[in-house]
Amino acid sequence: MPQARRRSLFRPCIDLHNGEVKQIVGGTLHEDDASRLKTNFVASYPSSHYASLYKEHGLEGGHVIKLGPGNDRAAKEALATWPGGLQIGGGITAENAREWLDAGASKVIVTSYLFPEGKFSLERLKAVSTAVGKDRLVVDVSCRRRGDKWLVAMNKWQTITDMEVGEESLALLAEYCSEFLVHAADVEGLCQGIDEELVARLGEWVTIPTTYAGGAKSVSDLELVDRLSQGKVDLTFGSSLDIFGGTLVKFDDLVKYNADALQRL
Repeated sequence: MPQARRRSLFRPCIDLHNGEVKQIVGGTLHEDDASRLKTNFVASYPSSHYASLYKEHGLEGGHVIKLGPGNDRAAKEALATWPGGLQIGGGITAENAREWLDAGASKVIVTSYLFPEGKFSLERLKAVSTAVGKDRLVVDVSCRRRGDKWLVAMNKWQTITDMEVGEESLALLAEYCSEFLVHAADVEGLCQGIDEELVARLGEWVTIPTTYAGGAKSVSDLELVDRLSQGKVDLTFGSSLDIFGGTLVKFDDLVKYNADALQRL
């Protein structure tokens, strides 16, 4: 009897902006012009509430993302609620990465640090990988579409870098990290559907665990991602989710989906 292949799973998130849990339209976060920011949701609960919820349901592999300054306290509060259960990203460097592991993060997530002046630095990738160990490092290859390509975007997805997301670049990065996080910034927060072509390509390209975020609007998107990626890519839900003020997806349904998917293995 052939062994059942891995199934794509739901991975939770906690996005922090100005110390609060929020859901933001990905392409509207500008450092120099706050008026352009489009916010879908601002939580009345602290970050620890969501960390506790994810812990209660055993939803490992979730990520806490600090979108700009003023989020360290809220991030550490979430990590302290579930030590070893959540990853942390946003402003991570080779110099401070170990501090965040000590604060309770299971892994650290890096993007902007790897791209000084928008240009990829293998030296910096090696430095942060050495600082924390390959097994504790996630590279965020969040991207924006340009023609028929996807280019890594940094600085809250506003700066396009010189790295194209593809088999070659992902293979290089995978030598120094244990996981990828991919925000499709063009569809992030819009609840208008995932970037199906990107998910399918990721399924062809990736050789390590990968989580995709951007546009998910239905529990059935998990089945779609599973089919497109052959179970190689997991899916994060944000603005569509009821715990973030959304009306399209129920958190309990995602918990049930994960339990069913894991039971089939």
